[in-house]
Amino acid sequence: MLLRGHCLCGACTFELDGPPRFVCHCHCESCRRATAAPFTTWIGQPDGHWRFTGTPPTCRESSPGTRRGSCPVCGSPMFYESDRYPGERHFYAALLDNPGAVTPTLHFHAAEHLPWIALNDGLPQH
Repeated sequence: MLLRGHCLCGACTFELDGPPRFVCHCHCESCRRATAAPFTTWIGQPDGHWRFTGTPPTCRESSPGTRRGSCPVCGSPMFYESDRYPGERHFYAALLDNPGAVTPTLHFHAAEHLPWIALNDGLPQH
């Protein structure tokens, strides 16, 4: 399985190879604010199974032990990584060339979901 994706302007490109550790919707306030969206869908990819193939993203520490990457050209958010989850990087499913190639299997931080988002898809909620 090889998945490709890119930022809004196309400068930052990436590839994910092999199966992801998880695909989930995250409803935490931090993810909402980082993306200006009601929730984010993540692909958790093990280290060694992802690579940047275009302009490397810039990286900043968004909170202690947490780093977020973005395109230095257009500013699109590209990834999340945290000391809490060693050995993996989380990529935005919406950046894939074919986002339909992955299927979320759970809602993470479901207790923080916005009241106007209906979590009635039958997926487990953590």
